[in-house]
Amino acid sequence: MTLDTEPDLSDFSRIDFSNGAVAAVSGGSDSTALLLLLKAHLDRNAPATKLLAVTIDHRLRPQAAAEAQAVARLCAARGIAHRVLAWSGRKPSTGLPAAAREARYRLLAEAAEAAGIGLILTGHTADDQAETVLMRQTRDEWARDERPTDERPSDERPSDGGQSDDGRREEGRGLAGMAPATLYDWRHWIMRPLLGVRREALREFLRREQVAWIEDPTNADTAFERPRVRAALAEGDGAPRVAEAIALARKVAAEREQLGRRAAMLIRSLASRPAAGLVRLDRDFATESDSGAAIYALRILLAATGGTAFLPDQARSEALFGRLRTGPLCATLSRTVIDARRTGIFLHRELRDLPPAVEVSDNALWDGRRRITLGDSSSALLIAPLLVAPLGGALAAKRAIAGHGTPASLVRAALAAEPALWRDGECLGLPGEGPGLPGEGPMPAAVAAYPAVAPFARFLPSFDLAPADAVAALLGAAPVPASPFGGHSAGLPRAKA
Repeated sequence: MTLDTEPDLSDFSRIDFSNGAVAAVSGGSDSTALLLLLKAHLDRNAPATKLLAVTIDHRLRPQAAAEAQAVARLCAARGIAHRVLAWSGRKPSTGLPAAAREARYRLLAEAAEAAGIGLILTGHTADDQAETVLMRQTRDEWARDERPTDERPSDERPSDGGQSDDGRREEGRGLAGMAPATLYDWRHWIMRPLLGVRREALREFLRREQVAWIEDPTNADTAFERPRVRAALAEGDGAPRVAEAIALARKVAAEREQLGRRAAMLIRSLASRPAAGLVRLDRDFATESDSGAAIYALRILLAATGGTAFLPDQARSEALFGRLRTGPLCATLSRTVIDARRTGIFLHRELRDLPPAVEVSDNALWDGRRRITLGDSSSALLIAPLLVAPLGGALAAKRAIAGHGTPASLVRAALAAEPALWRDGECLGLPGEGPGLPGEGPMPAAVAAYPAVAPFARFLPSFDLAPADAVAALLGAAPVPASPFGGHSAGLPRAKA
């Protein structure tokens, strides 16, 4: 079995470019080839499409500014609009690749937003995919040996270099590699149309076009994880290892999508939201015969209720599911209280470690669970002194209205962890709900708090669209924007017999 060795434009034909495209171009071979191939495709098929090339200067090397100008000259010669954006501010002393990646996506999204474009393309290749899978295999082996054994799970942090596009390290499912499409910040699709193409094929294409590219020395700096893996794959047995890693990614991606669809069915049929911040699972959930899908659904719901960016530990989730089968319990995992009663299994945010009061700002993600938004600029000026902080137990007790078999104590506990608006120590109520209680001040109508779908609020890989859709519907969040890909598996390498 071998991988395709020629650039294949079929993935471009499956992408909807009606709202334009931002191409992330560093000047390296992969992104330069992406830009030229994309420009040729659009010139032939959609010449009126808005195309913007964006180069991010991370300000980590003195040569970066000159390299960005070289990209600008290439774009000018080809009639392509181009912007250079800089990652300003202090750089972290540890976790630099992960921080640079986060800054890059943020700046690309800002450029897309300013241009009125919802689609971002990057030049990740089959080589990048193989490197990612091999790095995650190593991390999974480490995790199995080094997983902490304390009662409460420790925070999982992305490792330096090669972390997933969704920023997470998770056993097994992470071996699906990079998704062909990832929704960033629930607004911008990041597409990787060249995941089925080897890097050398792209370089050969550039040689034929007589276009030079930039070699970033950090790509060979073995102080970081990805360059070490890249160097190992450059050795004699590299080609079969790349093919094996790609085959593994395809297999795990298919399994992950299938498991996600089964988990989504359980969420849609067995989960409800009796009150803000409170999720109820039917008692039948604990006896579900498809335990794999039930445990996966439980992990997603725990993360969504607790507002965490990571799914809870697999082993702890399996143990919790086993306990749910035995009868009533009250436990905490992933910042979520699990209260299993005769009337149902209830999930709500625990009251400890809630965010402190902060000034209201537009598009802020509060506690990983709520997206705070403001109205027009004049309204924003009027509400500048407002703070957002948890409602608290005393005020929640005034508001809690239980019904349909939901215990009032659980409604109060869930409401206590909801974001409320405050001014000068006085609660004005919950954002977007209208007038507050008697004695409370007037509610600013320009402030709203919409549910966010943790753990997918920041990065949603196309592998996980089904469960993300189900949780969005459950929580009353905005639906997932339509994918520009004609198929969610588009962009994965094809194999030849």
